[in-house]
Amino acid sequence: MIGTENRLLILSDEETHLVEEINEWLAKSGSPDREGLRKRYDCVIDLGGAVSRFPSVRESQRLMGQERDESLLIRSLCSFSSVNHLLRIPSKVLAIRSLLVAKFHYYSMLLAVSKDNPLWVRSLRSSTFRVISTLMAEAVYFSCLEDPGFSLNIKLGIANDLISLWDSGTDPRTNRHLPALEVLWAAREETPPAFGTMDGNSELFRISFEMGPDWQDFLGKGSTNDEIRWALEEFLFGLSYEEIRQVRSRLLHFRIHAVNYDEVKTYLGHIPGFTMVEGGDIRNIYDFYTDRQEAAKFRKRSAAPGPCHTLEELYLRYRILQEQDEGETNQHC
Repeated sequence: MIGTENRLLILSDEETHLVEEINEWLAKSGSPDREGLRKRYDCVIDLGGAVSRFPSVRESQRLMGQERDESLLIRSLCSFSSVNHLLRIPSKVLAIRSLLVAKFHYYSMLLAVSKDNPLWVRSLRSSTFRVISTLMAEAVYFSCLEDPGFSLNIKLGIANDLISLWDSGTDPRTNRHLPALEVLWAAREETPPAFGTMDGNSELFRISFEMGPDWQDFLGKGSTNDEIRWALEEFLFGLSYEEIRQVRSRLLHFRIHAVNYDEVKTYLGHIPGFTMVEGGDIRNIYDFYTDRQEAAKFRKRSAAPGPCHTLEELYLRYRILQEQDEGETNQHC
């Protein structure tokens, strides 16, 4: 029997109820997949139990007469870059990452057997997207900690949020903005790029129509920001900044007014480098994100033109600054 603390580290109450529903349905239908899913569930639970036995990231530890505590970890996070952080972060962090990946694969298996139940599919996709968002959030926080444009005070708050994510496997800040990110991705999946004139207006209109005022405000204030515009185009077209420039240059040179996906491949001379978000495989969301992130990191290191952050990173960075401003305003009221 697993304790409440360990179970909640793995599944929320809502997710636990959903798993029980699916398991009952599998039992009644006599599905041959039930035993395999039960074994996978047990593995996830065991891994969650192991993760929960690691000491809290916030817990002070003494070794060889030296004490390491939360404040020391926060200061360390503000002083080193993400490229060399692997051996500097607590062991529990890597254990939680493994748990997140295990949860993702388990949810994916449940999705495969539940594909004929729209309600279950919707809930399971939300759970898998939450895992993806948590993994993305860590990358965003490291990006912010490296940003010289953020004050030390903001970085200290970000480091504290990062520790909260590591300690529990969830992120309060991301949870607040998860609905907006989820709607953005749902709109992106439902409106594959039409390319056309490559101005992006039709894609932006269709996606923006689905978004709430929070994203509208972000895009509105970023309309004059080249990096946000470039990152948005990468997200809309599924092409890199460099590929978009190459296709547009060809359209202009040959006075071509519109283009389709097959023609894009011909113009580039190769299949676009980014993962295509299609076919309903939610892993493509994370693959597409990491493709864009790696391209952005390369541009940053080489001082090449183009976006140095993904659209999701720019949005969460924007929200961090907005919340900071709102907090300072409330303090003065």
